[in-house]
Amino acid sequence: MDIDRLQKRFSSPSGDLRVFEDLSMKFPENTITVILGPSGCGKTTLLNILAGFMPYDGGVIRRKPKQISYLFQEPRLLPWRTVERNISLVLEHHITDRVKQNEAVHHYLELVGLQRFAGHYPHELSGGMKQRAAIARAFACPSQLLLMDEPFQALDLDLRISLVNSFTRLWEEDPKTTIFVTHDIQEALMVADTVTVFSKAPAQVRGTVKISIPRSQRSLEDAELSKVERKVLSLLLSSRG
Repeated sequence: MDIDRLQKRFSSPSGDLRVFEDLSMKFPENTITVILGPSGCGKTTLLNILAGFMPYDGGVIRRKPKQISYLFQEPRLLPWRTVERNISLVLEHHITDRVKQNEAVHHYLELVGLQRFAGHYPHELSGGMKQRAAIARAFACPSQLLLMDEPFQALDLDLRISLVNSFTRLWEEDPKTTIFVTHDIQEALMVADTVTVFSKAPAQVRGTVKISIPRSQRSLEDAELSKVERKVLSLLLSSRG
């Protein structure tokens, strides 16, 4: 998928806010692109445009998949459905055989460590468990594109690390073209194939950094990953100008 000369403006009584002015990007198939940049530069706006939640004013989006999953900042589980029925919701139109549907649901619950909580309702789960369920649902959905809008930001460090590990385990089993917005450089370093840094609005690509180290071998103490971190940090500092 790629975008070519994307344009987006928000109008207000005080004048137009130009978020994108001829923004062009490529998102290689079945890779993870992490987007970093200053607050207000349009990262979430881009996800909402790609999801079809928001119109855009110009440009072209090419080869956008029809099936899209969106992992939000909050879990957005249906409170009247159990964990397993929240996940089965995205499968009901694709797997009609109830036995196969249940097998798929429990497969994803096992991968995120929630198999013992399949019959629980969202209010009975901790914040981290709710987000695990949301991750399982996003991967259970038979989509080709996964959009992620800072899904781990409200959690403490240990939970973030645990959820990043759950996400990468699911992604390695079922790779999807993924666009992941975050403010956390270390989060980006652990999951990304490519880190893209936006300038302030109207956003342009300030630079990209590719990470060739296999995800299973990445450590924040590793010298090679530290070099990548310095490159990303340098781009972020320059994006404020």
